[in-house]
Amino acid sequence: MKYTILFVLSLFAGMSSAQTVLKLYNGVIPNEVAGPDKESAKEGKVEISNITRPTLEVFLPPKGKANATAVIICPGGGYGINAYHHEGVLVAEEFVKAGVAAFVLKYRLPSDKTMQDKSIGPLQDAQQAVMTVRQRAKEWNIDPSRIGIAGFSAGGHLASTAGTHFTKAFIDNPSRISLRPDFMILLYPVISFTDSIGHIGSRTNLIGKSPSRDAIQLYSNELQVTTHTPPTFLMHAGDDDVVKVDNSLRFYESLHRHKVDAQLFIYPKGGHGFGLINPTSPDPWMDRCVDWMRSNKWL
Repeated sequence: MKYTILFVLSLFAGMSSAQTVLKLYNGVIPNEVAGPDKESAKEGKVEISNITRPTLEVFLPPKGKANATAVIICPGGGYGINAYHHEGVLVAEEFVKAGVAAFVLKYRLPSDKTMQDKSIGPLQDAQQAVMTVRQRAKEWNIDPSRIGIAGFSAGGHLASTAGTHFTKAFIDNPSRISLRPDFMILLYPVISFTDSIGHIGSRTNLIGKSPSRDAIQLYSNELQVTTHTPPTFLMHAGDDDVVKVDNSLRFYESLHRHKVDAQLFIYPKGGHGFGLINPTSPDPWMDRCVDWMRSNKWL
């Protein structure tokens, strides 16, 4: 009997350490076209497609290690999937090791079938995530002035959009909570939608096959930087043949021109989509990122 009780208690202990997955919205999802949930996951959330019900997965460090900083993580996938595991969960676990609370955003994927305006759907989810973490900061032992956003590839486009379009709320925000991330971490990000350096697949999925010049400019985030854009850490590989390294270079140049604190880390090689570990280098970008966060007094 004693062993049975201990076994049951151990089960509860394991359950209590599991991370929480929250619905991003309570009630109606803004901008949605109601329909059946057709979400599908490949190999245990490695890749998730057809996302129409956004969530926020919570990863909290132990209280003794927590440093009151938080990061919302946007996985990549060309606005066609979420590379949820290697650009989301694994990254969250690394941030937790550094004492940072991490939140993996499973954001909606733009579609005319599921959204009234697909160009703003992912941004609505990113803004809602920032607002949610800021609203519940005390509950999660987070400083509401130390909430950043991170993104990989097209998730980097989403993160950089959240960091350059925050003055306009695309969600209900009656309490006027700040939607501005306090810092950005952009990993081999799609930044530009211009013909010369933009990732056309991401552009097509978000704003269509024949977007207007105004739409291209609006979502080319190197053109949207101001002096109020958050401090930014950028990482890219010079030989990336999917998302050109010029995306990070142009964004860094724009940040520098507007006197926004920024750090740019470029591997000579590595290609695209490698997540935490660039197989061509023994130098983990996460170490450089943590150093940058520490130098800015977020750790």
